[in-house]
Amino acid sequence: MATNNFQLKSGVFGGTLLSTVFNISLHDILFTIVMAFIGAVVSFFVSFMLRKLFSDKN
Repeated sequence: MATNNFQLKSGVFGGTLLSTVFNISLHDILFTIVMAFIGAVVSFFVSFMLRKLFSDKN
């Protein structure tokens, strides 16, 4: 029974992986990279500004 369960899980995982890989375009990958970069930069500057505003250096 455990082998059958493993075969089912690996079949579902493999099918999902293959169906997604063939549907992702280069445009989607580049868009994701650009959005991740923008998110990281904004997060860094917001953290930096909040640290400056609420710093206890009097």
